[in-house]
Amino acid sequence: MSTTKKFSGVLAPVITPFIKDLSPDSERLLKHCQWLVSQNVGLAVFGTNSEANSLSTSERINLLDHIVSGGINPDFLMPGTGSCALSDTVTLTNHAVKLGCKGVLMLPPFFYKGVSDEGLFAFYSEVIERVADSKLQIYLYHIPPFSNIPLSVDLVDRLVNRYPSSIAGIKDSSGEWKDTLGFLKGGWPDFRVFCGSESFLLENMRNGGAGCISATANVNPAAINDLYEHWQSATAEEQQENLNQVRNIFQSLPMIPALKAATSIFGSDPDWLRVRPPIIQLNNDQKQALREKLDSTGFSMPGMA
Repeated sequence: MSTTKKFSGVLAPVITPFIKDLSPDSERLLKHCQWLVSQNVGLAVFGTNSEANSLSTSERINLLDHIVSGGINPDFLMPGTGSCALSDTVTLTNHAVKLGCKGVLMLPPFFYKGVSDEGLFAFYSEVIERVADSKLQIYLYHIPPFSNIPLSVDLVDRLVNRYPSSIAGIKDSSGEWKDTLGFLKGGWPDFRVFCGSESFLLENMRNGGAGCISATANVNPAAINDLYEHWQSATAEEQQENLNQVRNIFQSLPMIPALKAATSIFGSDPDWLRVRPPIIQLNNDQKQALREKLDSTGFSMPGMA
């Protein structure tokens, strides 16, 4: 039986910087991780907004090694390890566990569509059995708008009951509150439910949720964490509205290049603009509009520059 402490709070799917030849920039990544930790958020490296599925297995392993060797406490790390290939998922997951990462965020195998709960159960079961480590803590990743592979409450129930010490929680990035609520009502002991956007953070906390794993935690971490810490306060509704205002600005643009543009602007670092194809950078008009909209809210990223 695992005695590993589970995640709660706010985590960022950490954006991945690239150098001129589009290989990962491990030093900038480490610096960004250090800044995020200083803002009291955890690190869901290799999430959707990390461009994780544009990174190879070996690139992810090398980056994870660099982050840990650079002094980031593995207790802050929930790396994404889900891949289409079972063997890649096992390799990444096993490496994360051996490094001491407190958990992993695991996509379902997402290439084949229309797969059954039986097939998904078999996939997750194979990963757990092959890693075979009592310290393994899996946070399932429900993101049907991207994966087109929804994780049903029945599937989660079966996994939790079969592997209670390994299935620790779920990130719901469906964008549908009813989905999050369904997982919250699962009745599984100490099962951690994270919403995939801070827009749902207050409602998630009021219904027994564990926090959020949100793209905009890359750029607005302290404010999001403040609502997590003070969700029962008299100002919580106002805090939620302020978070929504910033979130909506980023959602009005392609999210990944917008996050990188903000990091570049407020960190005075043009090298943050790079993305891997097929994603493309914001154009100059989009960057200017982003800056103006953020400035109008009083937005800042203290400590970045």
